[in-house]
Amino acid sequence: MMLRTENLTLHYGGSQILHGIDLAAEAGQVTCVMGTNGVGKTSLLKALAGTHPRSGGEIELDGERLGRLPAQAMARKGLAVVPQGRMIFPLLSVRENLETGFACLPRSEHRIPDEIFELFPVLAEMSHRRGGDLSGGQQQQLAIARAMITRPKVLLLDEPTEGIQPNIIQQIGRVIRHLRDRGDMAIILVEQYFDFAWDLADRFYVLRRGEVALSGARAETTREALRQAVSV
Repeated sequence: MMLRTENLTLHYGGSQILHGIDLAAEAGQVTCVMGTNGVGKTSLLKALAGTHPRSGGEIELDGERLGRLPAQAMARKGLAVVPQGRMIFPLLSVRENLETGFACLPRSEHRIPDEIFELFPVLAEMSHRRGGDLSGGQQQQLAIARAMITRPKVLLLDEPTEGIQPNIIQQIGRVIRHLRDRGDMAIILVEQYFDFAWDLADRFYVLRRGEVALSGARAETTREALRQAVSV
């Protein structure tokens, strides 16, 4: 299973943000998108998730070309996004937040898998607490768990370590490895924290001014070359 983009472009009004992005993400791998602030990383995830319509180019999943579908339709196709800022529902309980993931599943699959609470035990302990009462790290775990509820083929993670305490960052890293090693999901990770990205990624894409400046498998690059490309 693979997600591909071909010549993907995106505009905000009259400003072009993405210029001909070609990207491939395979199941059983973490594909990391890196670059300085403002180069189009989050915009790329929005284009993939359907939350901001792309201007041109193709998105292909498992050989099927996906038209310019809205976010709900992209979710039904198997793309789940964990947005920057988490965007959980503060007045809903943890369990109710998780259940919002049922919206793109058939009724027969409206259940929270045991795996969710095995990976995130704190969510089981706090299932009746309001989402807004959780710490930032706990909210991030909830956001990832909510995305997993949808049984995605592609998991899009936007800066999951941002503002998170180190012990939770380690746990999030373990969860990403677990999901990768299951082999049935492609993971696209937008990440500024270099060491976290280097430890997890199987393939890198570095964006610069809305274009791919460097791409390749982890084995094809060095830590120093990647750090230099990211910091330009």
